Amino acid sequence: MSRAKRKLDHIDHAMKTGQSNTSGLEDIRFIHQSLPNINLSDVNLSSSIGGLSISSPIFINAMTGGGGKATENINGKLAEVANTLSLPMAVGSQMAAIRDSNEANSYTIVRKKHPNGIIFANLGSEATVDQAKASVDMIEANALQIHLNVIQELVMPEGDRDFDGALKRIEQIVHDINVPVIVKEVGYGMSRETVNKLYNAGVSIVDIGGYGGTNFSKIENNRRVKRFEFFNEWGIPTAVSIAEAKHAQPNIQVIATGGIQNAIQIAKALSLGADAVGMAGKVLKWLHKDGVEETVLQLEETLTQLGMIMTSLGAKNIQNLQSVPLLITGGVGHWLKERHISTDYFANRYETE
Repeated sequence: MSRAKRKLDHIDHAMKTGQSNTSGLEDIRFIHQSLPNINLSDVNLSSSIGGLSISSPIFINAMTGGGGKATENINGKLAEVANTLSLPMAVGSQMAAIRDSNEANSYTIVRKKHPNGIIFANLGSEATVDQAKASVDMIEANALQIHLNVIQELVMPEGDRDFDGALKRIEQIVHDINVPVIVKEVGYGMSRETVNKLYNAGVSIVDIGGYGGTNFSKIENNRRVKRFEFFNEWGIPTAVSIAEAKHAQPNIQVIATGGIQNAIQIAKALSLGADAVGMAGKVLKWLHKDGVEETVLQLEETLTQLGMIMTSLGAKNIQNLQSVPLLITGGVGHWLKERHISTDYFANRYETE
């Protein structure tokens, strides 16, 4: 099967499979504050990723590219949404265009439709420094995502089986490239052990890509004759992975992705320690069902609701939100306790002005 056809298969199966909604964020509860002492107009949603200022903590995460006109059309529409709302946007893996220049249009359309916005290039951990530079130049990217997808590749019938040397290649890219590098998972989460290795290699931004969103094991199993069902429930829930990453390296920037679909989940992810939140599957569904204008309205409403949640908690900005008390229960609470990550800290913290 060609790479382009596989890209289209992934989109089709993603739409049919949906999201598992098991990100762990359901185990997080805010402690109500009856005296927040701020106004809605006081709330500032701005954040930053790798020194890049962003107007809100939401961005449109990597979905596709390299599937000819079909993926060019999807990326073009996503870029229109991002441009209207001044949101950052990531493209899908550009290896298809690195290997076949005929596929470049499915990525360059993003810069055409989002000319002044923040755009993330994207390659896998098999990429060389030269390929990383080419992917950035291709779309005049402001940052580069390097994705880790070992489980997806193992389940994929035609996937890679060799993963040696990935950390060294990442270290070389971080050292030699002139834009921020974000290392991201694709739905299986990052452990603190992984985050420590990346941090020691010079990585300062991770997208934990937690379990609970689009399940690539199920997508790839739907393409297999003999299925590897044991990988369908594999991974670290999004909520757990955010906490693990910040526990491992408090100074590392964390991007939260993996099943995040609404304002309350965004607020919880940020409060756990994320600096930004990526949405992919939900945005793709809005776009597929209702088009560009309705997707813009849905995201605008999400941002409005996020501002209201922050107001109710007395959080004027993302930094304040990262200091409000949280109660962590259920499976997430149990996981963190077993990993010696204090849930008492989250429950009793509070920033006083």
